[in-house]
Amino acid sequence: MAWFRRRSATPAGRPTVQDDFAHLEQFIASRRGVEAYLEPKTTVTDVTVMLIAHDGEWTRRRVPSVAAARAWGNRQGIPVYDVALTGYPQRKRDYDERRKQADQS
Repeated sequence: MAWFRRRSATPAGRPTVQDDFAHLEQFIASRRGVEAYLEPKTTVTDVTVMLIAHDGEWTRRRVPSVAAARAWGNRQGIPVYDVALTGYPQRKRDYDERRKQADQS
C-alpha cells in the first residue's frame, strides 16, 4: 500500500531556485527599464518577486526570502520595491489591459 509513503520535498517537475533566478536574469538581460517588486509570503504562496519592464511586461518567480531577493536585485543593479508599500506601477496594469483586449480579439 502506498498510502503512507513520504513524498519528496520538491516535486519532480518544479524548477529549482537557481532556475527561477536564471529566468529572472534572462528577463532583465532581454528587456530595458526593469524594476523588481517584492511580494510577501502568503498562506498560499512563498515570497515572490515580480519584474516589470518599461512597457509593463512582467514575470514572477519565487525567491528564498525578502532579504535574498533584495541582495539579488542590488547585484543586478535594478531598483527593488516592496509592493505592499508602493503598489504595482500603472504600466503593469496598462499592459495587462492590452493583453486582455488582444485575447478578446
